[in-house]
Amino acid sequence: MAKKDHFLITCEHGGNRIPPRYRHLFSGFEDMLQTHRGFDAGALALARELAGSLDSPLSVSTTSRLLIDLNRSIGHPRLYSDATRGAPAAVRREILENYYLPYRNKVEAEIAAMIARGGRVIHVASHSFTPELDGEVRNADIGLLYDPARQGELELCGRWQAQLNTLAPGLKVRRNYPYAGRSDGLTAYLRRRFPAGVYAGIELEINQKHVLKGGRHWRALRGRVTESFIRAAGLVPEG
Repeated sequence: MAKKDHFLITCEHGGNRIPPRYRHLFSGFEDMLQTHRGFDAGALALARELAGSLDSPLSVSTTSRLLIDLNRSIGHPRLYSDATRGAPAAVRREILENYYLPYRNKVEAEIAAMIARGGRVIHVASHSFTPELDGEVRNADIGLLYDPARQGELELCGRWQAQLNTLAPGLKVRRNYPYAGRSDGLTAYLRRRFPAGVYAGIELEINQKHVLKGGRHWRALRGRVTESFIRAAGLVPEG
């Protein structure tokens, strides 16, 4: 008998909060905190809905990515932002130790504990993207990011895309768009920590134009994304 899958939902860019201790670093950068550079609009609401429907653990951060980006590796040039990159080394280290490492270590430990109980962990990291970047209009409503070399991720995203096409035929769903699933990020790091047989990491990307519409439209989209994933994961019969 096959061991069941475990689910974990995360949201690395869920808010734009800056702890009081570091607000002086953001003098002149206040407006940036309200933009897509400060947080992923809608990502937290979708993460909560997914986790609630799956009855799964949820790890979120509401501290702005402009303090330190939890979806970047140590040493990455964008780990710190324009506001924090020039801070003294001791301050940057303090931010790393107080915000970055606790979050990343908690997620990794949670996955390790799930694997120890048997079965595979399916990790969905909830993100969103701006409709236009550097003059280029993003040609997708939903992106599913994964590593094509990992068969479990490839198959799951194929099923998820098919279910989305059925439940929301008016939406354009693309795989490994607007970013490559193998590029630097939390899921890419975790793939190096855990074998493909016990870990599948998917980054879900929602076009923020749907978040900005709000109301019934945004609620309906969250529902379709959640239902399509539940069906793709085989938790309810297709039909």
